[in-house]
Amino acid sequence: MPGLILFGRRWAIGSDDFVFPGAFELFLRLIWWVGVLVLYSVHKERFNCTGGELLHTYLLVLLLLLAAIICAVSAIVCVSMRGTISNPGPRKSLPKLLYTRLFLFLPEFVWATVGAIWVSDSRVHCEKTVVNAIFGTVIASWIIIIFTIIAIVIVFDPLGGKKTLYLTDAIDRNLESSQSGQLFYKVKKTATRVWEKRIRLMCCCIVQNDDHRVAFTSVAELFSSYFSDTDLVPSDIAAGLSLLHQEQDIVENCPKDPEEILCHSPTSPVADNLDVELENAAHYMQFAAAAYGWPYYIFTNPFTALCRLNRDCCRNRATDPDIIGGDCLNFHFGSILRITGLQYRDFIHISFHNKIFEIPFFVALDHKKEAVVVAVRGTLSFEDLITDLSADCEDLTLEDILENGLVHKGITQAANYIYRKLINDGILNQALTVAPEYKLVIVGHSLGAGTASILAILLKNSFPTLRCYAFSPPGGLLSKSLADYTKYFIISVIVGKDLVARLSMPNMEDLKRRIVRIVASCNRPKYQILLRGCWYEVFGGNPDNFPTELDGRSQGTLTQPLLAEESLMVHHSPSYSTLGDESHLNSPQYPQLYLPGKIIHIVEDSSTRRWCSSDIKYTARWSKKTAFRNILISPKMITDHMPDVVLKALNSLSQDKASCISCQTRDDFNTNIV
Repeated sequence: MPGLILFGRRWAIGSDDFVFPGAFELFLRLIWWVGVLVLYSVHKERFNCTGGELLHTYLLVLLLLLAAIICAVSAIVCVSMRGTISNPGPRKSLPKLLYTRLFLFLPEFVWATVGAIWVSDSRVHCEKTVVNAIFGTVIASWIIIIFTIIAIVIVFDPLGGKKTLYLTDAIDRNLESSQSGQLFYKVKKTATRVWEKRIRLMCCCIVQNDDHRVAFTSVAELFSSYFSDTDLVPSDIAAGLSLLHQEQDIVENCPKDPEEILCHSPTSPVADNLDVELENAAHYMQFAAAAYGWPYYIFTNPFTALCRLNRDCCRNRATDPDIIGGDCLNFHFGSILRITGLQYRDFIHISFHNKIFEIPFFVALDHKKEAVVVAVRGTLSFEDLITDLSADCEDLTLEDILENGLVHKGITQAANYIYRKLINDGILNQALTVAPEYKLVIVGHSLGAGTASILAILLKNSFPTLRCYAFSPPGGLLSKSLADYTKYFIISVIVGKDLVARLSMPNMEDLKRRIVRIVASCNRPKYQILLRGCWYEVFGGNPDNFPTELDGRSQGTLTQPLLAEESLMVHHSPSYSTLGDESHLNSPQYPQLYLPGKIIHIVEDSSTRRWCSSDIKYTARWSKKTAFRNILISPKMITDHMPDVVLKALNSLSQDKASCISCQTRDDFNTNIV
C-alpha cells in the first residue's frame, strides 16, 4: 500500500507483495537452473550429433538467461521485504527492478520459441534423453510465461490510469475547485461503469431487462463509492483482517467487569421466555432450511440424499399443491417434504420462481404448532445476491403506526413481491380457509430472514397474532424506529460471530477504518504479518501483540486527501469522517440500520474435538441490537451463518433443555419415594 505505480498507472498489487510469488519463482528457477546445468555437464560431450550444436547453444544461452532472471528475482524479493505497509520508501527502487525483470521476459519468450522449433525439427538426431530434457525446459518456459500473463491480468486495475491521473492532478489543484470536482465526477462515473461491467459479467446467465439494469447500476454505485476512497490492495486487506483478528482475541481474553457482560431478560411480554422461544426457533428453523430445497438436503446428507430423492422423483402424488416455477425431477419438493416431515396435502403454495427481487417461498400447514407457515428462501443464486447487494435505503410508512421508517431497498422489494402473491392471489385466504384457527408464522434464513421480517411488518395489521422467526438476518435492515416496533412479534436468532448479521454499510465503513488504522500502526513487514496470520488461523496459539498506537502519526494525517505514497485514503467516502470519532456511523448517506425484533444470540460455550467429529456446547441469551454494530473477524464468521450450523445449535440447545427437564423430573420422583 499504496498500489504499485508501473507504466504510468496504478496496479492492484503493492510493492511488498512480491515476497511470496518471487520466492516461489526463485525456488523453481534455481531447481531449473541446477537441472539444466547437470544436463549440460553430463551431456556436453554428446552434442556431436546432427543438430547437436544448436541444442548445445540453446542450453548454454538458457543457463545464462536463467542466471540473469535468478539475480533479478532475488533482488525483487529482497527489496520487497523492506519497509512496512504504510512505509514504502525503502522499496522505491522496486519499479526499476520490475522493469528489468519484465525486460528479461522478451529474450525468454524468444528463446522458448526457438527451443520449441529446434526440438520439433525432424532433422535433429540426438540422444533421446537430451531431446526430452530440452523439451521439458521448453515446456517449463511456456508454463511460466503463461502464468505470468495470467498474474498480470489478475492484478490489472481498469481504474489504474484514472486514479493515477486523479492523484497526480490533486497535488497541484484545490480539491474544492470546480475543475477538480469535475475530474472526480468523471473518475467516479468511470468506476461505476467498470463495476457495472463486472456485475454484468458475473450475472451473464441472467436474462437482463430494464429492472435488472437499474439493480446492476445501483450495486455498481455502491461498490464504486465504497472502494473509491482507499488505496488498499487485496493483500493489505488480508493483513489488516489478520491483525484485527489477533487484536480482537487479545481484547476478548481480557477479564471483563460484571456490568460489561451482556445477559438480560427482555421486557416484551411476547418474548419473556427464552426456553420457549428457543424451542419454537428450533422447530421453525427446519422450515427455513427446507426452503433451500435439494442443495441444502444434499449438503446435509451427502451420502444418502440422492438415493432418497431418486425414489421420490417419479412417485405419483394424490394431491398436488400449487407449484410455481421449475422443479426438475421433483428434487426441490421432495427435499422440502423430507426436511419438514410434512405430507403433500399440507402444502398450500410453493414457488420456485427466482428473479432479482423475486425469491422462492412456500406456504404450508404446520399441524404440530397449529400454524400457517410462510417460509422464504435465503441467498442461493446470482439473482438473490443482487437483491442482497441492492442496499440503498428507502422509506417504509405504516399508516397510524410509524412514519418514515427506513428499510433495505432490495429486500423490501422482495417482501413486496411475496406480499402481493399472498394477498392478491388469495394464498393466505386459501390457507386460513382450510385452517381458520391456525396462527400465521413467517420464517426465513439470511436473505429469507430479512424478507420475512419486512413481510411480517406489512402483514402485522391484518394478522395481529402474527409471529416471525428471522434466522441470521442481514444487519443493515431496519431503522431504529422500525426495529423497536418489531420487538413484539419478531424473534431474530444469531449464532456466534455471523458476518451477515453484522453486515451494513456503516459497519463496513467502520471495518475499513479499523483496517486502515491497524495497518498504518503496525511496524512489521507485510510478509511477516501474513505468515504469522496464516499460522495463527490454522494452528492457533497466542496472538501477537502488534502495536495498536500510530507510530508518531497524528490523527489528522489519516483524514487528509491521500496522495501518492503519503496517505492511506484517496478522499473522503460518504460516511468517512475521522479515525477518532464515531460520527461515521450516523452518516446521512449511510444511516445506521439494525436487526429486527428481539435478538437471541447463541454462542459456543465449550468444544470437544474428536478424530472425526466435534461436540460443541452452546449457550443462548437475549442480546441488544447495538451489540452487532461491529464486524468481528473470525474463521467462523462465514460458517456461523450457514443454515445447518444454526439448526444444529438450536437442536443442541433444545436437547440440552429436554435432558435437563427429564433429569429434574427423575430427581423429583426419587425424592418423593424417599
